[in-house]
Amino acid sequence: MKDDRYPTMAGELKIKINDNILPGHYANQIVIMHSQDEFILDYVAAFPPEPSVVSRVVMTPGHFKRILAAMNDNLKKYESQFGEIKTAVEPIAPAGSQPLH
Repeated sequence: MKDDRYPTMAGELKIKINDNILPGHYANQIVIMHSQDEFILDYVAAFPPEPSVVSRVVMTPGHFKRILAAMNDNLKKYESQFGEIKTAVEPIAPAGSQPLH
């Protein structure tokens, strides 16, 4: 019996996305925190009157490292197709907050 929860061929995975998640969320900043056991990524929409977290993702250090490698790979592919991306200017942190790096 075929189990649709697992890949049908190497590298292919069927993923369901719920309707409430499908539109996505815009974020123009990220706050990354970590402990020995996990990384926490807070995606932030920084707009007046105050920035707000639109999504929080928690993962193990091993998964974080794999995702970082996949993001770097995709960045290289993007830049080879469309040209180098210029780094955005770092936003000014609100008074009393910590820088985002």
